[in-house]
Amino acid sequence: MSIHVTALTDPARTPSAHRLAWLACGDDGGPLGHAFLRVFTREGQDHLAELTLHVHPAERRRRVGSRLLDAAVAAAREAGRRSVVAQADADTPGDHFLAASGFRRVLALTYARLDLSGTGGGRAEETDAIVERPHPGYRLVSWRGTVPDDLAGTFADSRRAMDDMPMDDTDYGVVAWDVERVLAAARAVADRGEQLTTVAVVDEADGSIAGFSEFVVPGDGKGDGLHYGTGVLPEHRGHGLGRWMKAESIRLARAQHPDLAGLVTDTADSNTHMRRINDALGYIPTHRALEYQLDL
Repeated sequence: MSIHVTALTDPARTPSAHRLAWLACGDDGGPLGHAFLRVFTREGQDHLAELTLHVHPAERRRRVGSRLLDAAVAAAREAGRRSVVAQADADTPGDHFLAASGFRRVLALTYARLDLSGTGGGRAEETDAIVERPHPGYRLVSWRGTVPDDLAGTFADSRRAMDDMPMDDTDYGVVAWDVERVLAAARAVADRGEQLTTVAVVDEADGSIAGFSEFVVPGDGKGDGLHYGTGVLPEHRGHGLGRWMKAESIRLARAQHPDLAGLVTDTADSNTHMRRINDALGYIPTHRALEYQLDL
């Protein structure tokens, strides 16, 4: 069987990245697999590309994946990238394919889920007690969708809380945030038809945001929501603010989306602090994923 790989045009360009795409077909024109390469373009990550590759199970072990990978790697080199990253669930065909294709494992992630249905309801009483516990000098705020104008600047500044999150050997770079990027990220979620909620901690001494936690829920408010990130600025750590914000996120998810089944989070295995928070809040590990990197 001949394999034909066709480059496709993806119009979805953003100020921070653009995507390249390829479709693999057989002699009869039937699709065999596809690949996307997200090429980051912002300063701090303009060395990086992220690969997503899928081959139909019936077509595996016929070099379809290899042909798609060759096209993506060639494009990454042409774009001047030094690293390509890709993720696969542990002990799956994708995991084995990346390991056999010259990628090295750089990060392990544990996915965990909090059940919001049934009698447990996400440990509602325990969670509410955490939220109600005072943290002198700080207060919680929250918003849905785009950040309010009066908080936009300090919220953008607070994004550096994620700069030192454990990424092990991943050549991830540093994401540079400004107000424009914060607003664009919120618009991207809305354009997908999903609902973004942000919880933040305000330092009452100067009104600046000391940390934040985000979660995204499907447009119909059903199924599982997804935590995007929880971070506290280094100068405000050690006060339990991460757990406080994540507990408030759970409370808001229950209140705003009564049909939501659960909340899912993913955390680097080396991020023991956040994993302890997840465990204490009732999240149950579901599976592990592995981040791979190809050095160009």
